[in-house]
Amino acid sequence: MNGHVAPRLSFARLLAMSRKEVTQLKRDPRSLAMAFLMPAFLILLFGYVISFDVRNIKLAVLDQDNSQESRGLVDAFTSSGYFRIVARPARIAEGEDLLQLGSVRAVLVIPPDFSKNLGANRPAEVQALVDGGDANTAAIALNYARAIVIEHSSRVTVQGRMLQMPIVPESRIWYNEELKSSNMIVPGLISVVMMVVAAMLTSLTIAKEWERGTMEQLAATPVHRLEVILGKLLPYLVIGLIDVTAAVIMGLTVFAVPFRGNFLVLYGAALLFLLGTLGLGIFISAAVKTQVLATQTAMIATYLPSMLLSGLMFDIGSMPLPLRLISLIVPARYFIVVTRGVFLKGVGPEVLWHQGVAMLVFAVIGLTLAERAFKKEIG
Repeated sequence: MNGHVAPRLSFARLLAMSRKEVTQLKRDPRSLAMAFLMPAFLILLFGYVISFDVRNIKLAVLDQDNSQESRGLVDAFTSSGYFRIVARPARIAEGEDLLQLGSVRAVLVIPPDFSKNLGANRPAEVQALVDGGDANTAAIALNYARAIVIEHSSRVTVQGRMLQMPIVPESRIWYNEELKSSNMIVPGLISVVMMVVAAMLTSLTIAKEWERGTMEQLAATPVHRLEVILGKLLPYLVIGLIDVTAAVIMGLTVFAVPFRGNFLVLYGAALLFLLGTLGLGIFISAAVKTQVLATQTAMIATYLPSMLLSGLMFDIGSMPLPLRLISLIVPARYFIVVTRGVFLKGVGPEVLWHQGVAMLVFAVIGLTLAERAFKKEIG
């Protein structure tokens, strides 16, 4: 450019920059693999690995009553699919030893007066001893056990008559009726994976020009710096939308995630999200110059925040106030709300407009940072 700034933007020059970027991308197998294979691989990997579903919990049963009623309760545990009986200790001390050794996750203790109390229409208590070493599994196991006992007690019969509970709790799960982890994780993964991959792809664009010695040639052309930014961004924006499409198809077919919303809402939000993320990557590329450092910086700036502070893995409302404030600048936080809302709830702009505004602001900031950083390099 040599100090010359084009008086106005030219669509022809912008397309020329895009064609140049596509040509360079075709000659780089690693970038192509990252663009088309890495998103699918990460969604498959994390979609199967990250799961909050707990099944086949190893259970020891200490049945001190050994009656028809107690055996019916034990059968309710095994038929639920959540528990698997692996031991039947004769004493509580043996059950405690199994917990200590890690041989079982829980011990169900049925007292000797279980059927007697049921026959007298008195409360019949049972005890569940749970290994709290894994707090998440322990809490889930307790909830499962409580639900099984309540459901079983509502239909148990003693001596031919039905026991009536004074209050029978009834609940209904909306949006994720089976409480499948994949229904929650996979839509969120689209946000996290696309943020990481998009930022890493564009973080190499300007750095490549410097390392290959082509920046001087680019600077000598009458191209506006914004045309350079948008020209380099446009091919990756198309690739990002293709990756989003592939991720949606994988979610629907491989993981059987329901889709209840509008595709236009999803793609509109994805467009804003990708613009900001790609702009962030170009800003990093223009600021650090080298490909290795640009890749490392993009990974640190996107992967950890989007995994930990976006609401994918942990509830933001349960975080300390400083982390909740930091999460406000993590764009994946807003896109995750959109993907889950569109997939599971079928909501539209009337509900998701707050997230849309936040991602629009992020897109403007990302493109502005990229344009300013690039100006410093070639002005």
